Amino acid sequence: MADEIKQQPPANFKVTIDNVTLEVPPGTTILQAARLVGGDVTPPAMCFYTPLKGSGGKCRTCLVEVSKGSEKDPRPMPKLVASCRTTVMDGMEVKSITSERVIAARNSVVEFLLINHPLDCPICDQAGECDLQDLSYEHGKEGSRYEFKKRVFKKHNLGKYIQLHMTRCILCYRCVFTADQLTNKRQHGILDRGDHAEIATYIEKSLDNEFIGNVIDVCPVGALTDKTFRFKNRVWFTKPVDAHRDCPTCCGKVTLWARGPEVLRVTARKDQWGEILPDDDGKTGWICNECRFEKKDVKDWIIDGPMKVARHSVIGANHYEVLDTPKETIDEVMGRAPKLLMDIHSVSEVNDPNVDLSKIDGPATGAVFNHKKMIGEKKD
Repeated sequence: MADEIKQQPPANFKVTIDNVTLEVPPGTTILQAARLVGGDVTPPAMCFYTPLKGSGGKCRTCLVEVSKGSEKDPRPMPKLVASCRTTVMDGMEVKSITSERVIAARNSVVEFLLINHPLDCPICDQAGECDLQDLSYEHGKEGSRYEFKKRVFKKHNLGKYIQLHMTRCILCYRCVFTADQLTNKRQHGILDRGDHAEIATYIEKSLDNEFIGNVIDVCPVGALTDKTFRFKNRVWFTKPVDAHRDCPTCCGKVTLWARGPEVLRVTARKDQWGEILPDDDGKTGWICNECRFEKKDVKDWIIDGPMKVARHSVIGANHYEVLDTPKETIDEVMGRAPKLLMDIHSVSEVNDPNVDLSKIDGPATGAVFNHKKMIGEKKD
């Protein structure tokens, strides 16, 4: 009877991603586990969005190689799998940046995404915070092998706040899931099939729901843009600060993008993966149209402080005081404590170690701090 009793599964699963082993609860996807590791190990994701149910599995940029399925079944998976849709198993081993197959697949996916995407980054409002820009910089090629005519769509007017550039769209479905899960009645979706598929509304309806502005935040490219911010400024010229207000409709926690005293746009707060941060109650911090489009005065908000900007982001230009600074020390880099820290005073004969430089009047230059002259004064 004891042999027939099923063993309880472990509380956590051990998974190894690029030679880094960690424990995660059952049900965790490979992408979520890789984000816990962080850095270059994390696969890129253009369609997966944690707050949106059903997202993922569309763009294929997060492909990884599973070299070991689990402890019970160590066979490798024959094909690359989408890390956003594949859950980890106990003992699984995954290769992301350490696999040549994965790197080649990502390069091919980027080339495919850029087949019809226009090269209008200099005039696109998404420049500087575009996921496709970052992806093409890391995995893009010098040129395109596509010799046929690119598909071109007319601009769609989705109301007084949102402009749709379908030519830039990569069909990630994020905006469709957002409208479907946040609004009472979704008015836009995917029309047609294949190369003719496009995001649009039936018979040119406008998107008027009070939370529909969130489709701008979830769009990874410049397909959906804010009409109140279009062509006004570049994001790296603005100063992003976190702010909040007492809003009866939404959480009221936003990021203000200002240049000088003028607030140019308002967005929801996002994490390092570009996903909207959860509120204090654990729910996603979606914001309403009133906060996003109508509250463009600093007096309407309570400033919490500067937004934390990633070190590699172009938005961090001239915002050094709020950058994520590395926490490395000499011990961590060398792996041991240094045996010798050189005392520059004992080597150089420029400054006298007995003289406090802070007490010298004026700058510490050769004109006011002459080593030989000061030694002669001491002897006298």
